[in-house]
Amino acid sequence: MTEQRTRFYDDFAEWWPLFSPPEDYVEEAADLLDRLGRPSPTGAGTLLELGSGGGSLASHLKPWFALTLTDRSPGMLAVSQEVNPECEHLVADMRTLRLGRQFDVVLVHDAIAYATEPADVRATLATAAVHCRPGGIVAVLPDAVRETFEPCTNEGGHDASDGRGLRYLEWSWDPDPADDTIVVDYAFLLRDATGAVQVVHDRHVEGLYPRDSWLRWFGEAGLSAESAIDRWNRNNFLARPSGQ
Repeated sequence: MTEQRTRFYDDFAEWWPLFSPPEDYVEEAADLLDRLGRPSPTGAGTLLELGSGGGSLASHLKPWFALTLTDRSPGMLAVSQEVNPECEHLVADMRTLRLGRQFDVVLVHDAIAYATEPADVRATLATAAVHCRPGGIVAVLPDAVRETFEPCTNEGGHDASDGRGLRYLEWSWDPDPADDTIVVDYAFLLRDATGAVQVVHDRHVEGLYPRDSWLRWFGEAGLSAESAIDRWNRNNFLARPSGQ
């Protein structure tokens, strides 16, 4: 994985609740729970999320699972701990984490986009496989695969009760369709409680791979995967340990 320092996950992690708060994930969480078979809401199941970020998606999963949330960014985990204080949080790299435990579900959401080399994807899938119990599920939800990617722009943001506010423009584009990466440029307007506004540009380089490569890498990790397109035209992979 090409090590990149994304300013928003480090210097500006405290602004995450105004960028991507839990209320933005209601429909996505419901879609994921349906794909997982929507377990009984007892919290008896266990789920490990690799690259859990600010915990916004996880906040909708905790009624159904006991969650272990991992991320490389201490700042993002601090945000998640505010949202999900009852959950276990660990600073960890999804490529190398080894907890010596297995879970009913291992989830890798859009953090997999930062696997910018095939070796990074393979290492992450190996981590997922070793932590998935027999009969469990590995769910990997990249924003796009090569076949579904389209350049696009998005915008949004939220205000806080203390007067702070955030607005952003997101621009996803592909400088070189012959390689395995795309660029996502963000322009942030950050307004503090005094009304002062700063402008921040943050560039993210993300991995983009063909669907067949994904399926091959799942197989190499000992996982039998199926691919499906969700309502947002994103490729979802659900996998189980091979032979089950």
